[in-house]
Amino acid sequence: MSRRSALTLMKSAALPAVALFVIAHFAGFAVFGENGLLQLAGYRQQKVDHLSTLDRLKAEKAMLEHHASLLDPRHVDPDYADELVRRQTGQVRPDEVIITHP
Repeated sequence: MSRRSALTLMKSAALPAVALFVIAHFAGFAVFGENGLLQLAGYRQQKVDHLSTLDRLKAEKAMLEHHASLLDPRHVDPDYADELVRRQTGQVRPDEVIITHP
């Protein structure tokens, strides 16, 4: 094989070699990258964690909405208002039991 035919062969193989390198590079990121297939289990666990946090926050929101409705100026719940005033002014004795609203 002459030097010229080897050089021609290398030139003709360069473009497919670069294309294979680029394809392998992107395939590697698709599997091992930050958002790759191997990270899928982590995303599923994050989803479970976020959904449990969302449920907790929804319950807290419902409780706060309920407390806000008890303090509506048109019809204030006297027991809840008394509880708030006594708690904030320090008039609750240590031996008292306060039954909170659900």
